[in-house]
Amino acid sequence: MSKPSLTAVVMAAGKSTRMKSRLPKPLHPLCGKPLLSYVLDACLQAGCSRLIVVVGHEAERVQEMFHGQCEFVLQEQQLGTGHAVMVTQPALQNYQGDLLVLPGDTPLIDGHTLQTLVEHHQRTNAVATLLSAVLPHDAGMYGRVLRDSFGNVLGIVEAKDASPEQLAVREINTSIYCFKAPALFDALQRLRPDNAQGEYYLTDVIGLFTQEGRKVEAVVADDWQVTLGVNTRVELADVASRLRWRIMERLMLSGVTIVDPASTYIDADVQVGQDTTIYPNTYLLGSTVIGEECQIGPMARIENSQLGDRVTVLASQVVESTLDDDVRVGPFANLRPGTVVGKRSKIGDFVEVKNAVIEEDVSMAHLTYVGDANVGAGTNIGAGTITCNYDGNRKHRTVIGKGCFIGSHATLIAPVEIGDGAYVAAASPVNQNVPPDSLAIARCRQEVKEGWAKRRREQSSSEG
Repeated sequence: MSKPSLTAVVMAAGKSTRMKSRLPKPLHPLCGKPLLSYVLDACLQAGCSRLIVVVGHEAERVQEMFHGQCEFVLQEQQLGTGHAVMVTQPALQNYQGDLLVLPGDTPLIDGHTLQTLVEHHQRTNAVATLLSAVLPHDAGMYGRVLRDSFGNVLGIVEAKDASPEQLAVREINTSIYCFKAPALFDALQRLRPDNAQGEYYLTDVIGLFTQEGRKVEAVVADDWQVTLGVNTRVELADVASRLRWRIMERLMLSGVTIVDPASTYIDADVQVGQDTTIYPNTYLLGSTVIGEECQIGPMARIENSQLGDRVTVLASQVVESTLDDDVRVGPFANLRPGTVVGKRSKIGDFVEVKNAVIEEDVSMAHLTYVGDANVGAGTNIGAGTITCNYDGNRKHRTVIGKGCFIGSHATLIAPVEIGDGAYVAAASPVNQNVPPDSLAIARCRQEVKEGWAKRRREQSSSEG
């Protein structure tokens, strides 16, 4: 038998006024990704072959961010959760499979939990199956799942309508469901907005089914935390802390040492190799990939970068850069976008590199700026050296060959090339190409006036 078809409908149309933000809630960043992306990922992991996102408030911005990742249906008026699913019916015309329906603001939901829900729904041949959670604390304003003495689902009661006995129930409705699509759309046509808000509630569909004696099931989530929603920035911060722990737990179990998880921040898509140690106050962001046996931090910030094996980054920033094996960076270095550093090279304290290719075994130990440049293998760049890459109108490139020695406080005025094996004397401003194996000297002649300082002091004293 072929596997039943499964489509997801994700509700993301609300104004989310409690976020107090101009940014639509689905786009709020969470551990390096928009909040909505976690829900879509979970749906794909659960086996959904089609993803439909219901958009409304700031629809264009949501569609732009997730273009090509899903389909969109516009809910022009936000008339409740039931109405949000109603507007998808034209897009699902003649669809006979199962429909996974869930809110777009539950980023901790995972594919395994959704898959468990779907499998139970299909195994029991229920018309509807809801995901519930048993909270370890008072259920507050969540809707309660009501069951009979045999455990069968009787319905859902909203907290504001619940009796004291019902409020004592700690099993809540998470607003995550699996439906037989034809039955769902038939029931939606029979909903009435008979409530103070004048809205169509998806929970009323469950009531219709149970009243008609149709089979409704409920699956309790193994971990209640996966069902947490985000309605305020406080809840966003709470979910972020739980998600960060999940990320770090996965890394630690794979062989990564995280010295202090409480002061470490790692985004969802970051990859870290075995036996790497991450020290406190470190940020690993975006799509960063770090190899094995590295030493990262303390106080490191690495974003959208690739690091090889045995790399050390101490108290430095690395952004959109690539570091090969055995590279050492820091402390207090700044590697800006477009930086490529070859094997065993050292980028030391207060060194800034931008849009530059640094080959293997290069040393630039301190107080240096190298921008828009190529530096050949085995070259040493002394303290205080800078490449002057900008003439006020456009950038120019500096090319330094292999095995060069650039003396301290040299100024290389681009465009300029230093040939292989050449030397540049300390404190030299260089604006002409230097042939291979040559020495470039560009200095004013030193003059010493003996006794000048003493005479100046005596003159100042007499004038005083």
